[in-house]
Amino acid sequence: MMFSVVSRITDQKGIDLIAANVDWLVSLGATLVILGSGDAMLESALLAAAARHPGRVGMVRGYDEALSHLIQGGADAILVPSRFEPCGLTQLYGLRYGCVPVVARTGGLADTVIDANEAAVDAGVATGVQFSPITSEALGEAIQRAVTLYGHEKVWRRMQRRGMKSDVSWDASARRYADLYASLLGLERDDYSGD
Repeated sequence: MMFSVVSRITDQKGIDLIAANVDWLVSLGATLVILGSGDAMLESALLAAAARHPGRVGMVRGYDEALSHLIQGGADAILVPSRFEPCGLTQLYGLRYGCVPVVARTGGLADTVIDANEAAVDAGVATGVQFSPITSEALGEAIQRAVTLYGHEKVWRRMQRRGMKSDVSWDASARRYADLYASLLGLERDDYSGD
């Protein structure tokens, strides 16, 4: 199983939590590819992890738009453990590419990824793995959950397909806002176009 990270390398993005879990992730038989730059100490920690695990952990410093899409298109899961994230695009790209997001339960991450809890998996609506609290231990448990889910090929493929079909456009939200606005004005659905 290949995990990916495409991010600014900062504490806000939870990269310190990833650095604390690299050895655990590798011990589970997974690999990790990282694209990003930022905090020098965190970059050093990730480069040290790559040196400890050659062929299992790799890091490209900097940012390359084309490479970021290739990584998400080729990886099985993407780690997005941000401490806060009003919306976020990374998990949306992951969904579109079938690169299952493993996200902190915060802000837009929690709003756009349906956790693979038992009920969501049974209903076929899960699109990723959420974790809380935002700690290295909780991220480690989420990584373990993702590896376990990956071992169930039918479940994993269903999550990928569901994520790729997710409507993350503004279309549905815009309609709901228009309906709310119309209801506040006392208009009926037929009184306006809803566009």
